[in-house]
Amino acid sequence: MPQKKSSPLVFEKIDWNQFSPAPVVGVDEVGRGCLAGPVYAAAACLKSEAHLADLTDSKLLSEKRREEIAPRILEAHWVAVGFATVEEIDAINILQASLLAMKRAVENLERQMLMPAGHILVDGNFKIPNLNRQQTTLIKGDLRCAPISAASIVAKVTRDRLMKEFGIEYPVYGFEKHKGYASSTHKGAIEKWGPCRIHRKTFAGVKEWLHLGPS
Repeated sequence: MPQKKSSPLVFEKIDWNQFSPAPVVGVDEVGRGCLAGPVYAAAACLKSEAHLADLTDSKLLSEKRREEIAPRILEAHWVAVGFATVEEIDAINILQASLLAMKRAVENLERQMLMPAGHILVDGNFKIPNLNRQQTTLIKGDLRCAPISAASIVAKVTRDRLMKEFGIEYPVYGFEKHKGYASSTHKGAIEKWGPCRIHRKTFAGVKEWLHLGPS
């Protein structure tokens, strides 16, 4: 008998208002899978229903659309970013650096709100360590949960803008196009020119070419 095709996974939307205590904060990171550049995170606390229809996983939006939505999110809601440097990524590994960036984003948001976060919704399956707040992890949270979606978009836009600046500083790598991800163009440039100072030197695809010296 022919095998049945497996049904695609369906991730239901989350009613984030069900979580307590308030205020509820969504957190997401961007740049974890890159070969270069810092890892960024954002934390978002929604003040109202404004622009919620625009919110989804940042990866499902075009760059132009993200650039349109991000300022609206920043104007209508509380949002803050945090990051971990390339040096921190190489020292403590990318997972721990991503969680550190998330912690910094939450701390920056709390300073902005002038109050502690009540319940933090974290995209993925790892809670933020050394953060004494109620936390819930949500797989595909950036697709299912509006506060995480807002954080996802702002984090992505903020980091992409930085990588475009690095593209001007280091034009041979094309950072403005691939934003540090492991595209064939990026990998070819590393093999030809060697890594530069913003490359993650412990990552496969970079460490093999350290002998070429920094560009």
